[in-house]
Amino acid sequence: MDRLVLFSRMTEQLQQARDDLEEAAKAADDDVRDDIRETTDAFADYVMGDTEPDHALLDERLNTLRQVSKQADGNTEAKVDSAIETIEDYRETIDQA
Repeated sequence: MDRLVLFSRMTEQLQQARDDLEEAAKAADDDVRDDIRETTDAFADYVMGDTEPDHALLDERLNTLRQVSKQADGNTEAKVDSAIETIEDYRETIDQA
């Protein structure tokens, strides 16, 4: 696969995860909103920056989101779970160090 096409697809996945997290933050209770926003900000940096997240960074973010998902409900939980799925799919596309 062409590197530019692969990069574009990866960026789209990160953007989708970020969008899901932004929606989750809007519906979240105060106790999980900060964790969601911190993770959303990190994905904004990945999408707009020159740095691609590696497995360790993604694992850290996924662990945070899994904890949030356990504490959330309704639309917040659904959007966080959607973001987790997208991030896991993205994680499978990157090389391990």
